[in-house]
Amino acid sequence: MIENKIQKIISLLPFLTPACLLVGVLIGDPLTKLISFIPWIFAIMTFTGSTSANFKQLKNVFEHPLPIFVTLMVLHVLVPMVALSIGHAVFGDDPLTIIGFILVVVIPCGVTSFVWVSIFRGNNVLCLTTIIIDTILSPIIVPYSLLLFVGQKVDLNPFSLTLNLVTMIVIPSLLGMVFNQYAKEGTKNLVRKWSSPFKLGVLPIVLINGSVLSTYLKHIDLKVIKILVCIFIISSFGYLVSWSIGKLLKWNHEETVSLTFNGGMRNISAGSVLAVTYFPAAVVLPVVLGQLLQQVLAASFGKILFGKEKIQERVQESKTA
Repeated sequence: MIENKIQKIISLLPFLTPACLLVGVLIGDPLTKLISFIPWIFAIMTFTGSTSANFKQLKNVFEHPLPIFVTLMVLHVLVPMVALSIGHAVFGDDPLTIIGFILVVVIPCGVTSFVWVSIFRGNNVLCLTTIIIDTILSPIIVPYSLLLFVGQKVDLNPFSLTLNLVTMIVIPSLLGMVFNQYAKEGTKNLVRKWSSPFKLGVLPIVLINGSVLSTYLKHIDLKVIKILVCIFIISSFGYLVSWSIGKLLKWNHEETVSLTFNGGMRNISAGSVLAVTYFPAAVVLPVVLGQLLQQVLAASFGKILFGKEKIQERVQESKTA
């Protein structure tokens, strides 16, 4: 009963996500006090998503590494090339904005991709492994990607990224897999039933993030709109090319979902820190606007690309029940 209601709400995420974002932007500062709750919400969501995974699946991912390799190629080769091309075409006389576009797409895979992969029934273990590997490689990939694409090099301290990854992803995921491996079936069903509402934890996360963005959206001009459109195109390319590759290689639903969200989402919070720390303010704007669109695009592309498959799956389940 609870699960059915949650699934109905999930089907409305493409509308609820931008609504929460808008409310967060309008409320502004008062909600920023809740930022400290985000890691906890995320950790619970990660644990919930991992209760359907096990260590056998983890072993299988490492034995078949092609999906991880393909995802990394999308993340750090295809999408950055598109971002660089669009940046030069639209902002050829504004190198700082171009650097902002590149920074948005060379940062590690987004941690929140795990949430959307769980919602649309992708391969949680594959998604988790990709996030971990990409984040571990980020101290090498990010600085040298910036150097390659825009001639800028930064020294990236991996400690904060790694700590963030461990607390929000690694530990909750391992606990979820241990639970799935050793808990009794009745206990598993009970926990999954009562943890279902946490699948919607992305909504308060978007709400709080919206409040953080309000400062940057007080003065919207033509440049901001152009940057938004460019970020929309670049991000959409990431989702669509990832999904297309999954279909072209005839991967199953779970692998295609994981590739799509891993390839389309970035750890923009980390990108914001890098932009503020190492670059002028003009570089920050594309990164912040990327954060504005990210969850909305995830919800929308999830619905467009995988909504029909989920409905067919539920119909099939009802026939076999």
